[in-house]
Amino acid sequence: MFGGDLVSRTSANPFEGGFRVRTRMAGEDASPVDTESVEDLLDRMTDAFMGLDDEWRFTYLNEQGRQIICEAMDEDLTVEELQGRTMWGAIPELEGTVFEEHYREAMVTQSAVSFEAEYEPLDAWFEVHAYPSESGLSVYFRDVTERRRQRKELEKRETVLREMYEVISDQDRSFEDRVEGLLAIGCRELGVEYGTLSRVRDDEYVFEVVLAPDDSLESGDVVDLEETHCERVVVSEERLVTGDVASDHPELTGSAGYREWGINCYLGTPVVVDGDVYGTFCFYDAETRRRSFSEWEVTLVDTMGRWIGSALERKLAAERLGRQNERLEQFATIVSHDLRNPLGVAQKRLDLVVRDCESDHLSEVERAHDRMETLIDDVLTMARAGETVEDISDVEMVAVAEDAWDNVRTGDASLEVDDELVVVCDRSRLQQLLENLFRNAVEHGTDEDGDDSVTVQIAGRPDGFVVADDGPGVPETERESVFEFGHSGSGGSGVGLSIVEQIATAHGWTVSLTDDWDGGARFEFQTTAER
Repeated sequence: MFGGDLVSRTSANPFEGGFRVRTRMAGEDASPVDTESVEDLLDRMTDAFMGLDDEWRFTYLNEQGRQIICEAMDEDLTVEELQGRTMWGAIPELEGTVFEEHYREAMVTQSAVSFEAEYEPLDAWFEVHAYPSESGLSVYFRDVTERRRQRKELEKRETVLREMYEVISDQDRSFEDRVEGLLAIGCRELGVEYGTLSRVRDDEYVFEVVLAPDDSLESGDVVDLEETHCERVVVSEERLVTGDVASDHPELTGSAGYREWGINCYLGTPVVVDGDVYGTFCFYDAETRRRSFSEWEVTLVDTMGRWIGSALERKLAAERLGRQNERLEQFATIVSHDLRNPLGVAQKRLDLVVRDCESDHLSEVERAHDRMETLIDDVLTMARAGETVEDISDVEMVAVAEDAWDNVRTGDASLEVDDELVVVCDRSRLQQLLENLFRNAVEHGTDEDGDDSVTVQIAGRPDGFVVADDGPGVPETERESVFEFGHSGSGGSGVGLSIVEQIATAHGWTVSLTDDWDGGARFEFQTTAER
């Protein structure tokens, strides 16, 4: 800012070659047509303009420039009254500032300069473009205080949002700790002292997470819902925003929140979990606000409240899942002990009976016992199998396959394994997978005469491995449903292949069923799928 006449400009001058104008001096005739046309043009500019000669005297100012210069001088003068006065004499506060530094630099170097600087006496920022010539300096400037304020506000908001993200994404912090972090951000940004996450329980209001300047309010405190401003939020399921309760919502002045706790300003939003109002996330203070809560402040609290609702949904779902898993583990324990023990007794008794008696019924009892044992193993595997695997390593297929084969009643069946096949997996889970496939092959490969001489092969493929047998296979119409829980084609448990798919999925593998050899079953595992 605060800078000729409009002649002999440098090439950076937008007026070069277009106009040659200078201010009329005493005793000199003016050229009214040229002068008025340029003055009209300059006055129509949104930028302020001033011309200085080589003695730093004002030669011309448009209306915007005149207003700013007069404001800096704290004196209202016309353009004619300003002409001939030096800038330093009119505004001595400019000396020693970056404005003087840049203007003198432009005149010395005869190079255009552009800069942005604050003029503290006006508490304003200006964007300045100065174009020098041998006879003076032309200066275009505009007040960019509001633009800078907006930019600074955006930068501040970006910082706050980044800080919020760092808080909510920190998985090492508990849910309550992260909520407390959001409360601290909210109290700081809103300029209030109190922030709470509270839960509605019947007609009670339970403070779950609290940020307060003293011990007058603590987590776990319970009050009647009707005593709080939050009742309005819970009932209406909408936010409540007031900088002055008595002025904005006089109907709330009868509550204990106003009369006893002295809450005079409040900003709260409902926390919704699974479609229902869980409670409120709110901020308040005893002091009324000189200004209303801004749209940004309201949006900030709403955003925090929505994240809390989503996080609570996940937290409560995880707790429910934990309880279910605990019950499932209890069930697995009952199955393991309360069913295995009597089954073991029955099997031993059967062995004794077989020594003393001969009956076709005894072999049926033995098969029934075997089926019960298989069912127990399958149910325990399903109950205890996780959705992912963690303990993975390079496993030699031949070793784990032989261990799995030894754990299954295979009769006259035979096993062939690629000696060089290595799979990256959880060894124990792979063994479970193979045991179920082997059992499935033997059960389905045994004919009506009891011939169980099925052959099972395990071979590698470029992106995984294959487990195939030469049994009767699976009809094409059933291949989509064999992995469904409870599906059984020949009296099996209906769980084995479901376990196979579950273990494959836990590793990030895909499994498909096709024909092999003379119609046998071929299970193809693609192990390159992303986990």
